[in-house]
Amino acid sequence: MNTPQALPPIIKKIVLQAPIEQVWKAVATSEGLASWWMPNTFEPVLGHEFILHAGPFGDSPCKVTELDAPHRLSLDWGKDWHLTFELQALEEGKTEFTLIHSGWDAGKSTEFGQPHPVIRGIMEGGWEGIVSEKLPAAIGV
Repeated sequence: MNTPQALPPIIKKIVLQAPIEQVWKAVATSEGLASWWMPNTFEPVLGHEFILHAGPFGDSPCKVTELDAPHRLSLDWGKDWHLTFELQALEEGKTEFTLIHSGWDAGKSTEFGQPHPVIRGIMEGGWEGIVSEKLPAAIGV
């Protein structure tokens, strides 16, 4: 029997020079998510099941598990992962955005047969570029 061997979540934070409503639109609408992350069939409805179109990796099933506009959006992604976007309004019209990608287990593999520890390392770097470059560019800051 496999005992879960949790790996730490990937956490990325950035302060964006945009009001929380503008950032929320980028992270909690289908068009917004597609502009910086992946094409999708997302709808901001609790319990909504949708698809992320992950290019060469195919389609990934997802489900909205938490929706607290404009502060928090959580979703289940694939068979193991959980993704949360947290937004906090700051002074001067700025917003702190935090991404938390959890569900990593050293003893598990992805749907594509890749070990979690390997993919976690790749995605750590991928999320860095997405959060620090693609998200701000999509918001226009």
